[in-house]
Amino acid sequence: MIKEKIRSLYKNIRYGIKPSFEAPRYFLNNAKGTSSACFILSGYKQFTWEIVFKRLKKFCPENIDVCIVSSGLYSQELESYAKKYNWSYYATKRNCVGLALNSAIKAFPKAENIFKLDEDIFLTEGFFEELPKAYQEASKDYYPAFSAPLIPINGFGYRTILEKLGLVELYTKKFEYPIVFTGPFMQIESNPDVAKFMWGESGDVPQIDALNKRIKDSSSENGDYSVCPIRFSIGAIYFKRDLLEKEGWIPVYKGNGMGLDEVFLCNLATSKSKAIVVSERQVVGHLSFGKQNKPMEEYFKTHKEVFDI
Repeated sequence: MIKEKIRSLYKNIRYGIKPSFEAPRYFLNNAKGTSSACFILSGYKQFTWEIVFKRLKKFCPENIDVCIVSSGLYSQELESYAKKYNWSYYATKRNCVGLALNSAIKAFPKAENIFKLDEDIFLTEGFFEELPKAYQEASKDYYPAFSAPLIPINGFGYRTILEKLGLVELYTKKFEYPIVFTGPFMQIESNPDVAKFMWGESGDVPQIDALNKRIKDSSSENGDYSVCPIRFSIGAIYFKRDLLEKEGWIPVYKGNGMGLDEVFLCNLATSKSKAIVVSERQVVGHLSFGKQNKPMEEYFKTHKEVFDI
């Protein structure tokens, strides 16, 4: 016991690892104590909230607890949304994504099934049903780390969607060959014109709800899925609570930890021989990546009908 404490202290000093949990700065607890919970990280893209939360409310079943999570801030507006929709709101004092997520999940001890969202994810019908279905289907042949939907602006999902729509050749002519890769030098993550194309500006890619229906209609009903062989952007995922309780909670280091939850989960999948499962029956929208963010914010504000239900 003493040796473990010394070893833990050494790791904290050597690697800058901090405690994995923090008491909330503010916690509006409207939890129903269900076995499933959805945590949506919010606080820095206010312009998306109205539509993002409206979609979440419409498509989330009543038997799933929803908690808005703010890393490093308290927002009265977010609290108002939580009260409006009878959700919970968990705000931390320190700005650290992994710490906020760990702490919020810990505050819902009965939630065995975890959905995690970012505030620029636009949900569609079936999200909360299809991800567990794909996870369960994959469990016959793999030990899943987490499951996720197809996402048009995503280094893995965009290729599959382009293939299903017969747009690989067009995309290649307009931009570049759609290699399956996650990285800021790929146009899917850096070019605002690509983001607008994937959101349907040219009319080649359907509006997100129509796209989701079209993908469903072209798939079977038995939980079609693929296994992602690269790092996956975790803006919308589903996993089991015991993944964290057995393998360890998200590490908390100095700084805001942006992206470290993704690195942790994807590395865990690889190192523990677990699969990253992607449902091929479910599509959700992702607004944009870093270099696309400012132009896409302006596009969003002038084309809200593209994103709204």
